[in-house]
Amino acid sequence: MRLTRLCIFCLSCSFSFSSGAADENFTLLVYGDSLSASYGIEEEQGWTNLLQIKLRSEEFPVDVINGSVSGETTTGGLARLPAMLDSYQPELLILELGGNDGLRGLPLDLMRENLASMIDLAKANGAEVILTGIQIPPNYGPRYTAPFFETYSALAEQKSLALVPFLIEGIVQQPELMQSDGIHPRAEAQAMVLDNVWPILKPKLEILLKK
Repeated sequence: MRLTRLCIFCLSCSFSFSSGAADENFTLLVYGDSLSASYGIEEEQGWTNLLQIKLRSEEFPVDVINGSVSGETTTGGLARLPAMLDSYQPELLILELGGNDGLRGLPLDLMRENLASMIDLAKANGAEVILTGIQIPPNYGPRYTAPFFETYSALAEQKSLALVPFLIEGIVQQPELMQSDGIHPRAEAQAMVLDNVWPILKPKLEILLKK
């Protein structure tokens, strides 16, 4: 497994929000698994790096830290999170975990509890949270896949979070955009991943940066 840490593109402080918000850059922590850790592609091709480039181009004073680890489960993510929050003090966290729990057939109650604990930890440390939903292959059966997917929307409602309904929506439906494992998007699909995140992320950033 690999911990990818990206803190690039220090942006201009001439951003058109309040002068207090522009004194120093805002930190966004992407906290996920291989879908966010550039698995099978070059790091610079991943959607998190494309996000930093987009933020720079639109003059958002935001530094992206990618704390994603390939193969990570919600249990591993929960164990790592306190140190990540302490190290980076993010104002916003994109939580993209659970897929590996599902692929391993782990109990949904455990996944839900771990995600809820990570959300609570982030909020207790002053970070807002955006949750990203994941679907697992249908061969796991509807009795598992349906409640698995519903966990994300239920948690988002319970915790009053912004939700990206399905991180790789529109990609997994096109096999030519997926790597040979059928799980990870190819490099040319990473911009589509960002397109799924951006409509949820941008308004959240605009609100937070005005505070």
